[in-house]
Amino acid sequence: MQLEGARVGLVEDDLIMGESLVQSLSLEGCQVEWWKSGAEALWGLKALSPDVVICDIRLPDFEGHELFHTLASSMPLPPFLFVTAFGDIDQAVSLMREGASDYVTKPFDVSNVIERVRNLVQRNATASPSAVLGVSAKIVEVESILHRICDLTTPVLISGETGAGKEVCARFLHSISSRSKEPFIAVNCAAIPADVMERELFGYRGASAQAFHRGFAERARGGILFLDEVGEMPLPLQAKLLRLVETREYHRLGGEQTMLFHGRIVCSTNRDLAKLVQEGRFREDFYYRIGGMAIDIPPLRSRANDVPWLIDRFFEQFKAHDHPGLKGVSSLTADMAAAYPWPGNVRELRNRMERAVALARSEWIMPGDMFPDLRAATEEPSGDRAFATLSEARDMAERRQIERALHETGGHILEAARLLGISRTTLWEKMKRLNVSGDYS
Repeated sequence: MQLEGARVGLVEDDLIMGESLVQSLSLEGCQVEWWKSGAEALWGLKALSPDVVICDIRLPDFEGHELFHTLASSMPLPPFLFVTAFGDIDQAVSLMREGASDYVTKPFDVSNVIERVRNLVQRNATASPSAVLGVSAKIVEVESILHRICDLTTPVLISGETGAGKEVCARFLHSISSRSKEPFIAVNCAAIPADVMERELFGYRGASAQAFHRGFAERARGGILFLDEVGEMPLPLQAKLLRLVETREYHRLGGEQTMLFHGRIVCSTNRDLAKLVQEGRFREDFYYRIGGMAIDIPPLRSRANDVPWLIDRFFEQFKAHDHPGLKGVSSLTADMAAAYPWPGNVRELRNRMERAVALARSEWIMPGDMFPDLRAATEEPSGDRAFATLSEARDMAERRQIERALHETGGHILEAARLLGISRTTLWEKMKRLNVSGDYS
């Protein structure tokens, strides 16, 4: 297997050894990120999602096993290949029992390290899905989890902000599962009145043959019953759904026959269900029953790499129908999109792209096509001008995104630059030009 494009994180304080590994791996086509201390690696690995990490056990600030334990408790880890002296072999073996993938002892042959990296990348690539939901590390991890749980029967709870892609993830789960040929029945719990929800979910049987209605649970058959915005469901109905989840049995309204539920329940919410439980607005037993397999969809503003990927995807989707003569999205528009905070998440991006493609007046999608509504955020607008110029709108969007990145990283410039996808020097220059404070500790 070729290593072309493989992302390798290297944690090594020995400059000679580090330079040798970086050079050899780069010649193999790897993209190598080199950290010379545990603290640098701790920040860097939370922003970068490498395919493999090569880590020395002895680091200048703390031990490699401490870095491994700290990261393992807070994030999904890529394969770790530890580099150890002969006297530390027992520790390396212990780390493998704890979840590390491999180790090599010093002195080592670089070609042996490359071969081990190749094996780990191949193993990881076999287990990892291709990017369908996005390309950022966070959404790739979500996709990987969905692959691992797709054929279970356990209920799934998908949480996230409005527009982040909860139903898209639920439909993706359905499409890759053994239930894919069975129905996907989506129920918007916030849109159906409480007094008719039970009838719609479980169906009813009246006195006459005509008074008969199959509910969503029955129509789902062996597929997926998707309860969107489950936090809006009335408390009495939660008790009946709890019985459905636990016993897989229910009754139609007016019917005496016990019905069996053969599908899988997937729920979604943009509410904090744990808080609703504390407030007495959501049943605790129902919450724990549906929340055992919980997946959180991160907002688009924390998935910067997904923005250009989604723009390209939606552009190709819409231009075929609305504007086949369009050539693409201009770099000015792409820059503004990268800096924009996307409060409406993926849904907002999709809607903006659909509108831009339909109404574009040139061969390229320009900032005014995608962001016609950005106004100047000044306290005293000059003259009668109600709208910001494109450069002003871009500066406002960039300032907001830089401030969010600095707040997210506690003012750590290097980490913020990585989140924003720019160099540290470029970030400093932008902060100076936009008058952004660096005090976010």
